[in-house]
Amino acid sequence: MKYIIRAVKYFVQLMVILSLIIAILIVAKIVDSDISKIFVNGYDSLWQIALMMAAFAAIYPSFGYGRRRVVVPGADEEVLPVLDKVMTAYRYEREKRTDGRVCYRKASVPDRILRLWEDRISVERLATGFELEGYNRDVVRLVNALRDAIYE
Repeated sequence: MKYIIRAVKYFVQLMVILSLIIAILIVAKIVDSDISKIFVNGYDSLWQIALMMAAFAAIYPSFGYGRRRVVVPGADEEVLPVLDKVMTAYRYEREKRTDGRVCYRKASVPDRILRLWEDRISVERLATGFELEGYNRDVVRLVNALRDAIYE
């Protein structure tokens, strides 16, 4: 279900960006204001563009979100403060903490809006360290920051 929601949000975001670009081009008088003159296939191009964006949006969540593991030796009392320090440094705030799982959200509202409220990083405690789940680019950065913080 989460995958479908992410795909729909991404589709809407792509269509809004495309519409803004077309509107800017029309306002700047770079292209004609008639849709049938902007695109080769006229109004048929709109559903073709929407179909391409839908295909891209359907594939994106599988590449854009993921899980990574990081080996972090030590007891919870030693490593959880380091985790909190790293997450705070990357502008995340703790949202909730359950048994063996901690969730963080972006502290900044504009960051949350730009991520379409898909900014949650879930951290699960494993026997050998942590498993982070969320937006792939952030997860990779956080895993590397955790490694650096633990082994410095």
